[in-house]
Amino acid sequence: MAIMDLIESRWEELAGEMPLKVCYPAIESHEWRIVTGCDPKNTRWSYHNGGSWPVLLWLLTAACIKTGRPQIARRAIELAESRLLKDNWPEYYDGKLGRYVGKQARKFQTWSVAGYLVAKMMLEDPSHLGMIALEEDRQMKPVMKRSNSWTC
Repeated sequence: MAIMDLIESRWEELAGEMPLKVCYPAIESHEWRIVTGCDPKNTRWSYHNGGSWPVLLWLLTAACIKTGRPQIARRAIELAESRLLKDNWPEYYDGKLGRYVGKQARKFQTWSVAGYLVAKMMLEDPSHLGMIALEEDRQMKPVMKRSNSWTC
């Protein structure tokens, strides 16, 4: 619950214009070279150093369902829907707010598409969470129930 409170209270920093940061805050100065192995894509607020990765939508959605906070997942999915198709489903976004398609991002990434689709499906029918839950989590029931808009 504390992590969900943090995401909600620091939405602009952690989700910005494209959810979700792979790490936060970005590593500054020469330290990023040590931590990332000098990969030039990992400069501040890019790639694995504070970049925004749409594939993380499904993980965020799973956490939202488990903690009974679907509004956070809906907000993230709506943000992603406003950009992913238009931007050709990039691998990652750059910038402190995830404003820019990553400078070396590959387009039409199946994991970006899959992250979005799994997030949508889990939010529509929270029982799908059981397909990806850890064994000890299978004993727990999600806080959310099937959405009212769900139809067979």
